[in-house]
Amino acid sequence: MPHSEQFAPLVPPAAAALDGVLARIRDLDATLPPRDGVAVFNRVYLAVTQEAERRAGTGLFTTPGTADTLDVRFAERYLTAVDADVRGRRPPACWRPLLQFRRHPGVRPLQFALAGINAHVGHDLALAVVDACRSLGCEPADLEDEFDRVGDLLVTLEERIGEELTPGPDLLRIADPLTHLLGSWSLERARDATWSTARALWALRRLPDVAGELTDRLDAAVGFAGRMLLTPL
Repeated sequence: MPHSEQFAPLVPPAAAALDGVLARIRDLDATLPPRDGVAVFNRVYLAVTQEAERRAGTGLFTTPGTADTLDVRFAERYLTAVDADVRGRRPPACWRPLLQFRRHPGVRPLQFALAGINAHVGHDLALAVVDACRSLGCEPADLEDEFDRVGDLLVTLEERIGEELTPGPDLLRIADPLTHLLGSWSLERARDATWSTARALWALRRLPDVAGELTDRLDAAVGFAGRMLLTPL
């Protein structure tokens, strides 16, 4: 055995993949202009993804490798969409509103962040569950605990968005149009719908035409919601 292989550190593949994803998110954080809409979402997402890594390292994810795989598949969906836009390719419909309006002066940072979490939870998470099931050779039910833990981290993401990007007590005024806009979207409802969608897509995996149609319609519907969240105020 070559010397380098004999003494190479034993890094679990899933953990190494999560490290790679974090590095790519950090690269975006370092290169995007601070006021860019994607940068706004990316900053908060980076903090929460680092929290996921810390929790994985403390044993809170009880199935070795599984949570990391779901985390990685999940994050890769977001990174692939951003990369497609950079390369002049067409990103998924769910991400297009944020990518198109990222520099609009009439859109507030909080709207950018929520449009990102809408695309990521409403579309990417369901497909990430299917991706992880294929990679691990398991059923969605086997990932339910990990899905719930990822969901808890998403709640942290939503809370952090509110803490960092809420402009102040004036936001609470009933007349503020952003107050009404935020009331039209719910993370809890999005999580519930995502789990149902993931199970449906997995059940339809042997009917690729039907699964593809469902995926396209999901993508379009989430994109429409994102466009509403980015209404200039």
